[in-house]
Formats: sequence, structure tokens, C-alpha cells
Amino acid sequence: MGENPSFREALRFWLKLGWISFGGPAGQIAIMHRELVERKRWIGEERFLHALNFCMLLPGPEATQLATYCGWLLHGVRGGLAAGILFVLPGALTLWGLSWIYVSYGTVPAVAGILYGLKAVVLAIVVAAVLRVGRKALKTPVAWGIAAAALIALAVGRVPFPAVVLGALAAGFIGGKVWPEAFGLKVMAPLDASGAQTALGTTRSTLRLAVAGLALWAAPVVAAGVFHGWSGLYAQLGFFFSKVAVVTFGGAYAVLPYVGQQAVENHGWVTAPQMLHGLALAETTPGPLILVLQYVGFLAGWANPGGLTSLGAATLGAAMTTWVTFVPTFLFILVGAPYVERLRDNVRLSAALAAVTAAVVGVILNLALWFGWHAVWPNGWAAGMDGLVATIGVVAFAALHWGRIGLGWIVLGAALAGWGLRGLSG
Repeated sequence: MGENPSFREALRFWLKLGWISFGGPAGQIAIMHRELVERKRWIGEERFLHALNFCMLLPGPEATQLATYCGWLLHGVRGGLAAGILFVLPGALTLWGLSWIYVSYGTVPAVAGILYGLKAVVLAIVVAAVLRVGRKALKTPVAWGIAAAALIALAVGRVPFPAVVLGALAAGFIGGKVWPEAFGLKVMAPLDASGAQTALGTTRSTLRLAVAGLALWAAPVVAAGVFHGWSGLYAQLGFFFSKVAVVTFGGAYAVLPYVGQQAVENHGWVTAPQMLHGLALAETTPGPLILVLQYVGFLAGWANPGGLTSLGAATLGAAMTTWVTFVPTFLFILVGAPYVERLRDNVRLSAALAAVTAAVVGVILNLALWFGWHAVWPNGWAAGMDGLVATIGVVAFAALHWGRIGLGWIVLGAALAGWGLRGLSG
């Protein structure tokens, strides 16, 4: 493994990652693996997969959690906070701007064209993620079987994501006792020079961190209740999305049906078409897909300004939603990671987490098939395929998978292609 980066060097990388992290969780995990493990060699393969397995078991956005975990490995709490915040911030700012354009001007042809091109590059990133993560994780017949079972359960059986992950976890935990070699386990080395030894800390420091995190999480919700009323919009946004942050497993795709139903039918914050438009915007902006929740908060504030301007109320709604969505993410990682690292040499736990990694490959492949269908055949099979999306996607995949072109340039090229082919003609 390469030398540890300085904090400033890592900071530059996290900022870059925040702006190029397209493709939803599958693509983002693949980007981090390529950059952190293969190119920069800041984090070892086993440690990266160990972190990924843990993040997949938590509620909330797994890619954000993984970035936070990797930052923590390198530079402790400050590294985790820097990585997580910079992973989220560019997408949050971009989506805030797109949300304002959406509610102010409706569909702008140039913006629609850019989003059209980015849709194709998202497809390329997700397909590349399947190949990259699968090559690393599926090293035994048992791992291949778990991945196939996860894919069939999700795509055919419509089994909920948490049930798939828990099933893989149970299979690995039992298999790790009776046949650990089937999971391709290696003896884990002691804590190496990847920064984790500086961050393990003590129970007392972990407790202080947990109390501080809980206080930060609750502060804006309490302030909204005191100053704007407990039944007011901002307190209700804080309560609802705090609940979403802790009870929903499986990432954005598992969260969105529940949030959509509640936000549209029960609270009336957005309409069903607006929810679909928000998902399209979030799909094609950098950062975690769960940022679509920020869009819901933005539109809720815009429609209910109270004594504020529409933009001011929308910004407060977006800020509240983003805060209570992501603060728990940082809290789960920064409090839990030290204990997960101490268990890296536990064979049964390692087997369980290796089984989760194999299941994740099936999950990513299911997402790739789902997204590919909706991107290339947006109006169904009978209406024919969208040849432009398919062409841009194939070129982007070739540049990403076989070429030496940076992802940022690929994203820029796809955006310009979409703007030129669709935006100008619109």
C-alpha cells in the first residue's frame, strides 16, 4: 500500500470526488475503489471491502457512509467529516440551483439537454461498477451463488433490499463457522498504516462524540419548533426526514417509494410529477442520490413561504432536510467504525460481511438493469430504444472502462453531447 496522504492532499481529493461522483451509489463506490485502492493505493483492498460491507448494513446513503469511513481511516474524525461533507456539498449546491430553475422557469431546453447527456454517462458508470466490483468480490463459487441469488430475489421475487442483505449476512455468518474457505477469507493483518490506528480512541471519547452528534442533529429541529411552531413546516420536515434517516435501509431506491407516498399523499409537499422530476434531477447531479430529499424540502418551502420569500423558505426547507438526512450518516460511521475495525480478524464476522459484498454485486447489477431499461427504453419496449442515449452510453463506457480518460472529462463530454443533440434542438 502507498504512503498515507497529507490531510491537505486528501482534502483536494475529497473535493474532486464530490464533483465527479455521478452514477448513484453503484457508480460512486466504483469511483472510490478505483481512486483510493487501485490508483492512489491509500487504502488496501480488504479494508475497503470491510468498510463497504459495514456501510451496506446501515440505514442511509451507503456511498456517503463509505466516503466518511475512508476519510476516517486516513485522518480520524476530521478526515471523516471532511470526506463526508465534501462528498455531499457539491451535489447539494447543484441540486439547489436546479431546483430553483425548475420551480422558476420550468423545463429549460438547454438544461434538459445536459441532463439527457448525463443520463447516458450514469448508465455507463453503473455498468462499469458491476464489472469492477464483481471482479474484486466474486472470487469463489459461493460468492457467485450469493450474487445470483440476490439478483433473482430483487429482480424476480421483489424481495425487499433489507431482507436480501440480512439473508446474505446470515448465510455468511453460518458459513464462516462451518466452511470459511468457501468465502475466500484471508487472515487479516493487524491495523496497518492507513490511518485507523490514530482514530480508534476510547469509550469515553466515543461517548462524547455520540452526544455531540445527537445534539447537532436535534438542534435545528428544536429551533424550528420553538421559533416556528412544532406543527410548522420546518419542524415537520425535521421530524419526518429524521425518521427516514434511521428506519430506511437499502439506499435511495428503497427510500424513495416510501418518501414519495408520504410527501405526496400525506403531507402534500410535492405532486407525483414533481417527485419524478426531482428524481431525474438527482440522478444526474453529483453526490448521493438521496439528495432528492433535499429537493422535496425545497419545493415544500417554496409552496409554503409563510412570511418569507419563496426562495428563502425553499432554502430553509432544503437545508433542514439535508441536515437531518446526513448528520445521522456521519454519526453512525464515526461512532461505529472504531469497533468495526477491531473486529476485522473475526472469521465469522468477516465471512458474513464477505457474503454481503457478494450480495451487493447482485444489487448493483439489478440497479444497472433497472436503470438501463428506463434510460434506453424510456417509453417501453414497443416504443423502441433511445439510440442517442445508447450511443453516448457506449462511448462513455468505452472511455471509462478501456480508455485512460478521466471521469470528469467523460461527464463534461456527455453533458455537451446532450446539450448539442437535444438542448439546442429543443
